[in-house]
Amino acid sequence: MSTQSELYNDAHPEMVNLTDIERARETIRGVARHTPLMTSPTISSLCRADLSAPDEAIYLKAENLQRTGSFKIRGAYNRLFQIQPAARGKGVVTASAGNHAQGVALAAGLLGIKATVFMPETGSIAKIQATKGYGATVILEGKTYDEAVIAASSFSKRTGAIYISAYDDDAIIAGQGTIGLEILAYLPDLDTVVIPVGGGGLFAGVAAAIKSVKSSVRIIGVQAEGAAAAVDSFNAGHIVQQVAPIETICDGIAIKAPSERTFSYIQSFADEMVTVSDSAVASALLLLIERMKLVVEPSGAAGLAALMSGRAQPHGKTAVVLCGGNIDLKLLSDLIQRELIKTNRYLHIFTSVSDRPGGLAALLDVIAVQRGNIISVQHNRISPHVPLGSTGVELLIEIRDEDHQIKLLNSLAIQGYSYKLLDK
Repeated sequence: MSTQSELYNDAHPEMVNLTDIERARETIRGVARHTPLMTSPTISSLCRADLSAPDEAIYLKAENLQRTGSFKIRGAYNRLFQIQPAARGKGVVTASAGNHAQGVALAAGLLGIKATVFMPETGSIAKIQATKGYGATVILEGKTYDEAVIAASSFSKRTGAIYISAYDDDAIIAGQGTIGLEILAYLPDLDTVVIPVGGGGLFAGVAAAIKSVKSSVRIIGVQAEGAAAAVDSFNAGHIVQQVAPIETICDGIAIKAPSERTFSYIQSFADEMVTVSDSAVASALLLLIERMKLVVEPSGAAGLAALMSGRAQPHGKTAVVLCGGNIDLKLLSDLIQRELIKTNRYLHIFTSVSDRPGGLAALLDVIAVQRGNIISVQHNRISPHVPLGSTGVELLIEIRDEDHQIKLLNSLAIQGYSYKLLDK
């Protein structure tokens, strides 16, 4: 009698199979970490999971805790390990927005291979510095990932360095598939898995691993609204290149289109493909920091954002891949502040006070009585929006919640202060 994996191999003869992924698991053993699968009643509840049902919960596969801060070391090491020693002398070259760059840089260093990485000029400073830190030569070229790919391909042809695709490669896909095996080892009764999608290598590997072992698992791919070519392609039934400029904070999955190779996995295994807004991603990112003490990058939070925003629905035991945690600190700071304003934890207002001694102190006394905590104060004496003899004041105030905000604003109004809400 045929096993499920044998039936999978017969149905998908050109795809990476369970044997390939199991071999990759042995190759990367001791190099890539076996990252935890974590759960939280709060997150499960916010994702509308039915906590009264014993078989329903959200599980987070924390690849943000992986070496290099993302899953990419799995595929990169598996791919570079397969290069014959005699062919390693000319080195390798790749293009990346940052996570694949770090994976290739670390893998190359471990295997004694010279690595050159092309990254977009607009790339994350943190990812650029980390890639250099792992020993790779970094060249900034092009405004987008796709332009960096062109530059890297040209470099490969000129120098003979082996080009390492971020996703369009069977060995890369097999390496990423080891995540699926780890999820199933911990959660054999898995019902649903949610996977961020950029070029599709992560989706292809995880889907191939899971479907070859348990074909009943529901698989959902998630993209950012501003880079949704894989979703558009899935809906159209053929690859659709994104023509409009890519606009999203999810730089790790900001790809203009999947490859023919990875799209075949999406067509074969995706039960749903959905998009999420940057705003939803930011909310999920902040929740992970606050409730789980997990720092993830926007791409890493995309899957959870899909569940929290209702774009995807959990069913049974649902695993979400947090694919990376390499976020620029300035971006993280900006996102946190915006989310605190949006969720009524910060109040950002513009008002005016008398431009005389004690004018500002009187305003601050009103706020202090209402137990508001002043984060910052900025004066603007030349604003055309305040009368002569007054000075404009921009305040960032820490508050508890929406009720606290209402009480504080009412108190300001009673004391004669007109105000304008900022960032709302």
